Amino acid sequence: IVDSVVAAYILNATLVVPRLDQRSYWKDASGFAEIFNVDRFISSLSRDVKIIKELPLKEGKPWIPRRMAVPRKCNERCYQTRVLPVLTKKQAIELRKFDYRLSNRLETDLQKLRCRVNYHALTFTDPILDMGKLLVERMRMKVKHFIALHLRFEPDMLAFTGCYYGGGDKERRELGKIRRRWKALHASNPEKMRRQGRCPLTPEEIGLMLRALGFGSDVHIYVASGEVYGGEETLAPLKALFPNFHSKETIATEAELAPFSSFSSRMAALDYIVCDESDVFVSNNNGNMVRMIAGRRRYFGHKPTIRPNAKKLYKLFMARNNMTWEEFATNVQAFQVGFMGAPKEVKPGRGEFHENPTSCICETEGTETIQKETQEEDHENDNNGRDTAEVNDEQDPIEEDLDWIEDDYSDNIKDLPDTDSNVLTKQEQPEVEELFSD
Repeated sequence: IVDSVVAAYILNATLVVPRLDQRSYWKDASGFAEIFNVDRFISSLSRDVKIIKELPLKEGKPWIPRRMAVPRKCNERCYQTRVLPVLTKKQAIELRKFDYRLSNRLETDLQKLRCRVNYHALTFTDPILDMGKLLVERMRMKVKHFIALHLRFEPDMLAFTGCYYGGGDKERRELGKIRRRWKALHASNPEKMRRQGRCPLTPEEIGLMLRALGFGSDVHIYVASGEVYGGEETLAPLKALFPNFHSKETIATEAELAPFSSFSSRMAALDYIVCDESDVFVSNNNGNMVRMIAGRRRYFGHKPTIRPNAKKLYKLFMARNNMTWEEFATNVQAFQVGFMGAPKEVKPGRGEFHENPTSCICETEGTETIQKETQEEDHENDNNGRDTAEVNDEQDPIEEDLDWIEDDYSDNIKDLPDTDSNVLTKQEQPEVEELFSD
């Protein structure tokens, strides 16, 4: 949604309020206006882009726009040379499959437009905001400070990644059945995925990581999650480590959640609000929602976001029974350097923009927000501390490696060749029908 506004600005085009994917695994029928305040979205961006709610009729008939694909990470010139000629000729186009179709690196004015959209124009509807505020208030009534944990451990998540969590033939059979929904997925290599840090941490592993980082058993945790694979049996180790375990279902009544409970996007929006307001935000993955919240928490002042350094922690979890707790905790703390959400742990211009929106953040001259790193720490961070966040240097035209969700899942269609003559796609190219996202 954010990038669609920027694309319209680049093209000097009118933007029709984006349509949300309703064919995904989640099968949520919610439209834009049922999740976001559409009138605020239109009015607050009126100086940047003209936005309308729907395409007008053409000669008294519905206007069917030309559908076309856009390459991944398309920059300003790419839109002007590939998309603009088609828009000029056809007058209306539908850019399908828009995730990550705009470059991470843009001119500063375009990055700032991203921030105006993301942090000011794009707000949830009043019912979602009011319920989210109520959830936060109830957490504050229980405790002054709390952690929010975004726990992606749903069956479809595990099936898509192809990771294995020790459940034997039953797990392989159940997740394999779900995995067949995505015909374009390659054969999984669970061991390789784990080594590369592409598997979400289990509830027990994320609990052990937090305890090793110094969070005591008295800490209150709000868990933002869908259906956890394995249910209560999977959650039991985490609850044993942190007995003060909360979720929207435990702090709100069934009647209060009824307007939202049948719509996964609206339930996720409630979790988003609580996670944003938490004192510390933690994830067991490095997906879209985590990046968006991390960026928001950097933009509006600073509150830490802890992401797991899954590449390093994998080996540690495998060997944890062969070391003392003190050794385990010391190693976790060392491996998590650069992943603890310090204000300046990601250098300006590095990382995915929505996670690190430095172009939009003003700093008071002469003030320090964190202590300067030693040369040894800086060297260690540069080599080991940004396995999932850093991008290549400017001379490298390829941008950051997206995490496993965006890189492997949402782009099962090949980008179009770099020739203007191939911009149009009269026949739809084969692609995954059901999109998966945070």
